[in-house]
Amino acid sequence: MKTQFNIGNLEFSKPIVQGGMGIGISLSRLAGNVSKFGGLGVLSAVEMGSDYPNYQKNPREANRQAMEDHFKRAKEISGNRPIGLNIMVALTQYEQLVKDAVQTGYDIIFAGAGLPLTLPELTRNSLTKIAPIISSKRVAKLILKHWWRHYEVAPDAIVLEGPLAGGHLGFKNEDLTPERLAEQTLPSLISGVLEEIKPYEDLVGRHIPLIAGGGITTAANVRETLAAGADAVQIGSRFVATEECDASQAFKEAIVNAQKTDIEIIVSPAGLPGRAIHNRFLEEVKAGLRHPKNCPINCIKSCDYKTAPYCIGLALIAGKEGDLENGYVFSGANAYKIDEITTVETLMNELTKELYLST
Repeated sequence: MKTQFNIGNLEFSKPIVQGGMGIGISLSRLAGNVSKFGGLGVLSAVEMGSDYPNYQKNPREANRQAMEDHFKRAKEISGNRPIGLNIMVALTQYEQLVKDAVQTGYDIIFAGAGLPLTLPELTRNSLTKIAPIISSKRVAKLILKHWWRHYEVAPDAIVLEGPLAGGHLGFKNEDLTPERLAEQTLPSLISGVLEEIKPYEDLVGRHIPLIAGGGITTAANVRETLAAGADAVQIGSRFVATEECDASQAFKEAIVNAQKTDIEIIVSPAGLPGRAIHNRFLEEVKAGLRHPKNCPINCIKSCDYKTAPYCIGLALIAGKEGDLENGYVFSGANAYKIDEITTVETLMNELTKELYLST
């Protein structure tokens, strides 16, 4: 079984992509170290400058500066290896963030939490590679068809996020029941997406790598996913529990201490279901006690503070900083299996150890 993969001319010695996690969970320290040790480190573009001194006064400028600063630091840490950026389509500043990322020099943009139908236009004539994040064969078909019809462009890679992923999910609530989850395993979703990719590989005359994630926590999971046809895996929660993760110690410990019964599906102001670790803050949300009085950040297009259950921007900033009285922690469905904080190097070696076994 192959132990490396490529996205065009970007080469990786380990088939591991670290999922972009916001707000402030995967910034330069985590992403830089993942790339340093052979994978692809990915920052999250959501309110990157939330800890900058000028954030309250001018969040747009703080975020723009943070995008540049963290890219530079990640490149330095990694030894100038490829660095990616995850940009949610649902963000109010989505188009500007894409343009800023291209100008900054990010090697690849991952776009999900919505349909990135205009991403080829926003990155036209640049060296930045583009990869949509999809949840099904149907969404893959829609994006591939649209990009080719309007731009004659195919993705440089595609990320398939299964229903066991953390954070915002591209599934309906009825698809997240135990019965449906048993039917929609990640390996079972891969074959359908590969069928949609193949005709476009023939059109452009190159391989379009598939990166699959959602619930991957062990070396056996990695091996199984690659055996099902993926070129690489995307992993989020396990990278939270590393010394290099940019989140607070309390955030990391919430992952390590989580039990299976703590992990739940929540309603996000972004208009998507999400998976998070249960706490008192989320109980208060359900009780209707956390309605925002204004919109201090204006981060999500679909969020109206007058009807939103809470301010997701402030909640995720609080969570990142360890204030779990006023925030919470997104996590994958299998985060309860994580029982220690380790280093990125150790984790990367652990996740890929079974790939070196004879097949």
